Amino acid sequence: MSGRRHNPTFDDHRHSVTAVFGIHQDSHPHALHAPVLVLNASYEPINICAARRAIVLVLKGVAMAEEETGDFLHAARLAFRVPSVIRLLEYRRIPHHTRALSRKNILLRDRNTCQYCGEVLSASDLTLDHVVPRSRGGASTWENLVAACHTCNRRKGNHMPLEAGMKLMREPHAFNLHTSRHIMRLMGRSDDKWRKYLFY
Repeated sequence: MSGRRHNPTFDDHRHSVTAVFGIHQDSHPHALHAPVLVLNASYEPINICAARRAIVLVLKGVAMAEEETGDFLHAARLAFRVPSVIRLLEYRRIPHHTRALSRKNILLRDRNTCQYCGEVLSASDLTLDHVVPRSRGGASTWENLVAACHTCNRRKGNHMPLEAGMKLMREPHAFNLHTSRHIMRLMGRSDDKWRKYLFY
């Protein structure tokens, strides 16, 4: 890794790992995109990130792997197991206010599920829909943005859901710490390695 200075914060993660590592032929091709549970130094679960980001944090000495998957990355003389759970080495204060409004956070809040038809899709197959269309004064807020598949988004167009004969699966709301922990627990149900950290 380069010796340039960096600020070892949780959000500082934009480095390439594929330039150094490759996915082993026996590993799942989507291993770098697998969800990883992030713990504070106190072992409190605070976030979910992609394996690619988790690996960067471990390589930079910001975090350590607590649990690992069966997948691993390899370079010429190094094999690196893909983490399933990582822990920050320095305690980070987590504000209890709402997360930043972004496409990524809207999709995470809605669990990559179209809020009209209920289909679960990849991020690239989803878009954001303004429940109250922008052309009718709808704002870009947590309460007015939902994940939608392209088919439902086109069907709704510039109409209100009722006008288009559509109904939201749930009312959209701000993504706060409570929402984040709820999502962590839902995702942790299918991963035994996460459960011990999610108070099951």
